Amino acid sequence: MSATRLMDFLDRNAVHYVTMRHSPAYTAQGIAASAHIPGREFAKTVIVLIDGRPAMAVLPAPRKVLTDGLRAATGAADVKLATEHDFMDLFPDCELGAMPPFGNLYGMEVFVGQELAQDEHIVFNAGTHVDAIRMAYDDFAALANPVVGEFGVRIHQHVG
Repeated sequence: MSATRLMDFLDRNAVHYVTMRHSPAYTAQGIAASAHIPGREFAKTVIVLIDGRPAMAVLPAPRKVLTDGLRAATGAADVKLATEHDFMDLFPDCELGAMPPFGNLYGMEVFVGQELAQDEHIVFNAGTHVDAIRMAYDDFAALANPVVGEFGVRIHQHVG
């Protein structure tokens, strides 16, 4: 989804948002740093396969998906991280890895980490590696209808 198409979707739904342009960045933490926002406010979109179906897991930048936690939250038999090959054709209007967290626009479920759902505002990729959007979390939730759960862990935390 190009930034223009995403903004059209938000405009049609009368959502207030702010567009942000930043230096090219390819990781969630890098985008947060480039855009001068706290990592906990940057919503990164991770594509997962839940019983073979693609879905979005949306977490703050400094967290990673725990597939066991997502499996428990969904009741699925199998949850795994998708490879770029698994999803490269699902978002033809986005740069690879820069898709916004609106799975409903692509026919997939959205799961949001509990800690992100507690933020007043979130920032996320707008389809490119230089465009981002900041909006109220409540507006995002009303449009994307995510399932909120506990399935993330801090990236620098040892999991054993």
